[in-house]
Amino acid sequence: MPYPRLLTPEERLADAKKLLSLPRIVVICGSTRFMTEMSEADLRETKAGKIVVKPGFDLKSPHELSSDPVEAEALKVRLDDLHRAKIRLADEVLVVGDYIGESTRAEIGYARSLGKPLRFTHPEVAPDA
Repeated sequence: MPYPRLLTPEERLADAKKLLSLPRIVVICGSTRFMTEMSEADLRETKAGKIVVKPGFDLKSPHELSSDPVEAEALKVRLDDLHRAKIRLADEVLVVGDYIGESTRAEIGYARSLGKPLRFTHPEVAPDA
């Protein structure tokens, strides 16, 4: 008698979201130079009934948490890891802004590797599929 196939963690998460009747979760990605645009996208997506997660810290803006260069680099690594976790959690990805830098390009590649649907506020800058 064959054993039932075990669900992947991703499948288990999707099932749990359905059981909890959670709204779709959208993660906002993009350069932190677009923090204002990200906040506007957050408002629109929230109004549409979605749970929104986005970058919560802009390392390019002066702040005491990132004033020490060594600590700032360690913080960047932790924030990058945290953002990849947000991508794993999300049902879809919204890329904000008219510029795609190295970090955002890596996030897009990661989302694609997970099969996450992508939307762009500026489709003309979307990297090739």
